[in-house]
Amino acid sequence: MTILTHPFDDVAEDHALTPDTDEQRPARRDRSPIVGESAALLAVLRQADQVAVTDSTVLILGETGTGKELLAHHMHRMGNRSAEPFVATNIAAIPATLLESELFGRERGAYTGAMNRQIGRFELAHGGTLFLDEIGEMPLDVQAKLLRVLQEREFERVGSGTPIKCDVRIIAATNRDLLKSVKEKTFREDLYYRLNVFPLHLPALRERKDDIPLLIEFLARRAMHRIGKKLDSISADTLQRLVEYPWPGNIRELENIVERAVILSNGPQLEVGHEILPEQSPDPARSAAADATSLEAVERDHRLQMLMKSEWVIEGANGAAAKLNLHPNTLRGRMKKLGLVRPTM
Repeated sequence: MTILTHPFDDVAEDHALTPDTDEQRPARRDRSPIVGESAALLAVLRQADQVAVTDSTVLILGETGTGKELLAHHMHRMGNRSAEPFVATNIAAIPATLLESELFGRERGAYTGAMNRQIGRFELAHGGTLFLDEIGEMPLDVQAKLLRVLQEREFERVGSGTPIKCDVRIIAATNRDLLKSVKEKTFREDLYYRLNVFPLHLPALRERKDDIPLLIEFLARRAMHRIGKKLDSISADTLQRLVEYPWPGNIRELENIVERAVILSNGPQLEVGHEILPEQSPDPARSAAADATSLEAVERDHRLQMLMKSEWVIEGANGAAAKLNLHPNTLRGRMKKLGLVRPTM
């Protein structure tokens, strides 16, 4: 298994992390901030690109650390409001007593300590996109006010009775099961359906293992650039351990591990020792499935290497099928099953 090399704008080219093998895969051509080429991720990105050019409300679902804000920012950049503000708000990070004024603003003297007028996030995002992260943490009283904004497209600052029109595209995100919250009466059902116009589910990192080498390289190059350290490659053992790890913290956890490894690596290779990433206790219930997944991953990588060596030519004496000693139709069938598609240039 090898690591792809990517031309990222925010990473110095002389800090490129290359595989410890003679085989190189071609660089990706797109400049999306989202790293990955797995079928699971690309399916979400296709839907995100389709809805990005509309003003429809989007609800991004996914575990902590999967990149929900990054996807929201991607949709803003791809949409018709890209020249206008993108305002991100983490609902869980704002005290409940201050949330209403943070979102809708306040007038001077609205309450004790309100010495000045405050412009809220809705006004700041006017014409652009307001990203409401961890929407499931919003208190019920503020949920009611948010619902009114979504319905009427207007709001009032705290301490004012004057309505203010707003033109804002809403993208919300949560790691919670909102339907469960609706049943538990902690989240308004009418607000849920207002937000759930176009749901997008970001897969967990363990569901897109093919993207882990890409992410490792990108994160390592970024860490090296920031720290001022140069590494040339990543060892095969380290790469295998990182791919097989379940990543409960998803990409955020991977980023932390890679940065720590860049700091501690002493040789020319990126090494992730056991002090950085402890061994995982095997789960007997999953062992058979894990073995099958590992074998399929090895097969996929081998097929991909032969296809790239053959410049994606399948038939003929120099084609990938001949190199793999397979009938061309058999190889095509395996490519379809493994999700191997020739990249567009």
